[in-house]
Amino acid sequence: MTDQLTTTRSKVEQGMARRRRAEGRFRLYGVLSVGFGLLCLVVLFGNILSQGSSAFRQTVLQAEILLDQEYLGLNNQSPVNELRNGNYEGLIKQYLRNTAEVSSRSERRALYGLVSVGAHWQLQDAVLANPDLLGSTLSIELIMDDNVDQWFKHERDEGGAGRLNELQLGWLEQWVAEGRLKSRFSTTFFTNGDSREPELAGVHGAIMGTLLTLMVTFLLSFPIGVAAAIYLEEFAPKNRITEIVEININNLAAVPSITFGLLGLAIFINIFGVSRSTPLIGGLVLTLMTLPTIIISGRAAIKSVPPSIREAAFGLGASKMQVVFHHVLPLAMPGMLTGTIIGMAQALGETAPLLMIGMIAFVVDVPGFITDPSTVLPVQIFLWSDSPEQAFTERTSGAIIVLLTFLIMMNTVAVRLRRRLERRW
Repeated sequence: MTDQLTTTRSKVEQGMARRRRAEGRFRLYGVLSVGFGLLCLVVLFGNILSQGSSAFRQTVLQAEILLDQEYLGLNNQSPVNELRNGNYEGLIKQYLRNTAEVSSRSERRALYGLVSVGAHWQLQDAVLANPDLLGSTLSIELIMDDNVDQWFKHERDEGGAGRLNELQLGWLEQWVAEGRLKSRFSTTFFTNGDSREPELAGVHGAIMGTLLTLMVTFLLSFPIGVAAAIYLEEFAPKNRITEIVEININNLAAVPSITFGLLGLAIFINIFGVSRSTPLIGGLVLTLMTLPTIIISGRAAIKSVPPSIREAAFGLGASKMQVVFHHVLPLAMPGMLTGTIIGMAQALGETAPLLMIGMIAFVVDVPGFITDPSTVLPVQIFLWSDSPEQAFTERTSGAIIVLLTFLIMMNTVAVRLRRRLERRW
């Protein structure tokens, strides 16, 4: 009998040991999976930051330019149109010729090519802001061409020349030795719209287009989604039609986003004639895409309200409408807001549906209203990633950093809002 008990105990202990080993392996696999996922995130974000951090710096030339009134044919009393059309580019070329020795037309062309084609707009903006500067010497930091920018930030320390010739490198090295060629924080990246010139391209237009598009999306999707969730959860009869609607809503949450772009193209543009490439049409399409998420999260938030709340309200003589809108909805609103913000964050990163409605257009001007032509950050990233210039590569990564910042902010707001407003039962 004792031997039998010993054998049974030994078998039990062996089985327990096997289960502990299996549990240990399972935990190890879980830790390795989490570690691998974190490693991938570190590599991904590290690569984006390493490539995109330089997009927030810009190479400039410290210059002292005389705003010659005779050369420009202007004075501080000249009309705005004349001030705007002054030959500021000629002043910059004149200044460059005075700071470097050039003898032929090709050398002058090489010298002028070191400065951005948009540098004269800096002089124009300064004069328009203060016409009294005419006749004085203006200290200004001229934006350099993208080839100079890439050489100064990436290739100079390694002895590379990039796309610059020896003569241009000589002038640049001279300016570096004099302390006039330097790198500063790139304000143009955040204040300019898109441009064919990499050193002038910015995300201001894309950010404004994104904000306007999300505003339209929120104003349409939140009230419609909340109303649908309330009706389906509180008022809709439980029959076959309601069941079909619920199944379709759940299925729509998993439909590829490009399908909503095709739907917007077929209905909003071809039938209703809404203009392409505007925040209005973008908001309408993203509303269709985010509605299933908002409705599902809204219904889940309503279900989480304890039945005792409803029963107490009914016991005090409240009507169905009073119970829903005075008691259930206020308690479910934190969950609804959280679901809405998550849906908006998903809409913020969408590109495919917006490509179908024409928001891939090259738009220079910054949109001021929902009917103005515009683009959004994900589409801007797509456009820049397809450009051949090396400078657009770093701007692509820089725009990704801006987009990720928006996404992190929205998700942070959702988490904090949920923790602050939710009630535990």
